[in-house]
Amino acid sequence: MTDKPFAESCERNRDPILAALGPLLADARQVLEIGSGTGQHAVHFAAALPHLVWQASDHPDHLPGMRLWLDEAGLANTPPPIALQSVPGLGLQPPLAAGRFDAVFTANTLHIMSWPAVCALLDSVAALLPVGGLFIAYGPFKRDGDFTSASNAAFDGWLRARDPASGIRDREAIDAHAQPLGLQRTHSIALPANNELLVWQRR
Repeated sequence: MTDKPFAESCERNRDPILAALGPLLADARQVLEIGSGTGQHAVHFAAALPHLVWQASDHPDHLPGMRLWLDEAGLANTPPPIALQSVPGLGLQPPLAAGRFDAVFTANTLHIMSWPAVCALLDSVAALLPVGGLFIAYGPFKRDGDFTSASNAAFDGWLRARDPASGIRDREAIDAHAQPLGLQRTHSIALPANNELLVWQRR
């Protein structure tokens, strides 16, 4: 039997993220969350934003625990979670139909993924989103190659010691890959604990 997973970080950051997300997603209807983890964010955000259909997704290994959160909440706007991974050279697998979602959200994933996987994710998101659609990413980011805090620099060192392919991403490097795809950064919202909510719009 699967134990219900719990991430303390989700409890700490969910309300600041929600406060920023609410206005951004006021006109959205279908949101894809990539890397939903435990499902805590999906439940919290979907309950607070009932006008949205919030589609959670993650690696297949995470789906059983995530279902426990979704099933317990019993929300009408959280369909069953789907298996989804970003594969370098291929993009999101399995592929999703373009036009199905008008916003894509991800939290604390880009620094866990390799840079080729981040680029593959951006490629797929740009193809998925309609004009005006939003890609929203939460987490720690570097600015012009520099860490924004000593704690983020230490966290980056810990990440790279665990997996050399991971690490805190530079938001300008993301911009450089995203812009030719038609994704233009429109918001950089500072959040607690040296995190940011970055927003790109499909042009």
